[in-house]
Amino acid sequence: MVLLTLSASIDSLRPPQCIKKPCIPASNGQTSFLYCALALIALGTGGIKPCVSTFGADQFDESDPTEAQKKYAFFNWFFFAINMGALLGITILVYIQVEFGWVWGFGVPTALMIVSAFILAAGFFKYRYQKPMGSAFTRFIQVVVVALRNHVKGVEVGRGGELYEVRTRESDIVGARKLPHTNQYRFLDKAAVITNPESNNPKNRWRLCTVTQVEEFKSFVRILPIWASTIALAISFSQLSTFFIAQAATTRRHLGGSFEIPAGSTPVFSAVNALLLIPLYEKLAVPFLRSRTGHPRGITSLQRMGIGLFVSILAMLSAALVEKKRRDSFHSSSDDDDRRRRLSVFWLFPQFFLMGAAEVFTYVGQLEFFYDEATDGTRSISSAMFLSEIGIGSWLSTAIVKVVERASGGGEGKGWLRDDLNVSRLDCFYWILTGINGVNFLVYLVVARRFKGRSGGGGGGSVADENAAVELAAPGNVVGDDEEFRSVAI
Repeated sequence: MVLLTLSASIDSLRPPQCIKKPCIPASNGQTSFLYCALALIALGTGGIKPCVSTFGADQFDESDPTEAQKKYAFFNWFFFAINMGALLGITILVYIQVEFGWVWGFGVPTALMIVSAFILAAGFFKYRYQKPMGSAFTRFIQVVVVALRNHVKGVEVGRGGELYEVRTRESDIVGARKLPHTNQYRFLDKAAVITNPESNNPKNRWRLCTVTQVEEFKSFVRILPIWASTIALAISFSQLSTFFIAQAATTRRHLGGSFEIPAGSTPVFSAVNALLLIPLYEKLAVPFLRSRTGHPRGITSLQRMGIGLFVSILAMLSAALVEKKRRDSFHSSSDDDDRRRRLSVFWLFPQFFLMGAAEVFTYVGQLEFFYDEATDGTRSISSAMFLSEIGIGSWLSTAIVKVVERASGGGEGKGWLRDDLNVSRLDCFYWILTGINGVNFLVYLVVARRFKGRSGGGGGGSVADENAAVELAAPGNVVGDDEEFRSVAI
């Protein structure tokens, strides 16, 4: 952020203002400086986003029922804070940039980032910390390599073989609790089979893995179908910053006399909805649902994600219907200026509102789900998986746009998606997304129904269930760290 601010404020770091064409392009050095700043922002964002929700949730003691309940409220308020930041970014910061220039537009968030770093540091001695557990990806690769090697050797699970585990209360993954053996994905159990008690080196994880290490990888593999079956929402969500804004630019956006809502600020409808919905859900819906279902969160994470995916279908349906009305309004008028601004921007409110609701239900549900189903050593990775959906959804949205352009004759200026929305068929594109969301919702229902979580249930199990499983995994008698025991495979 500091480099961006310098790029906007120092004349030698940016091209001169374009007064008359042709404009003087940016030099290679100026472009490199800007790209360096953007790359650092991407790097910093990648470090912050997967860890901040996990680190926040780690502040609550799962063994304390009161704190465990507050942990799930934290996910709601965490998402509330994100939307508050988005609201301020697309309103106040946009206004500052337009009125005072890019120096202030970058300088204000830079100052806020510096202040936030001090606020984070202020709690340094009060936070609860999890011990660093090393690279989970390395442990995953070790499980795959050992399982494949033993499979080639003809090793079978449960035929005289034994599964290896260290004889200590905690696993040999520093700071991680032991995990009980499960029968799912039994092929991976081959990585923990003791093929030759004399030659197996219990210290070499490239030759022999522990049950906990195998189960850690199983937990990661187990959530992949749920992750894949929620990507369609990210495709629809990417429309908030693309075609939804393009629609808004063709509508009447005046409020009162002279004030006109910037088209780029229309996603504020979605952010405001989230700010209203989260407190209502947390303070009203959760207590009501909890009294009916007995679940500490009212409904499970999988149910919450399902509601969000269904609402996204309604959002795309609304977008398609409103776009058809907007386009028909344009062609029904003879006056050019009136045609451009006949439909009010508030006709777009339902699709923004519904997309915001879908985001609240699904994304907060995903935060809860991936945190619950992750093991001690994979929670940041699970959060990163959830966040990667947004990038993948944006890429898939671009791919779908390209496919639709080509399939509808876009190369000849006759396609559904053109530069001028008034001669496009954006409503047809929205119908395609509605269909994609509908099919995705059905797939999600099948995947969610078949899902078995770490506690053996359908996901979103209670903390008590998880703690009980951990206790079952721990050996009764603790001996030296270097000793090991053999658990007969079921």
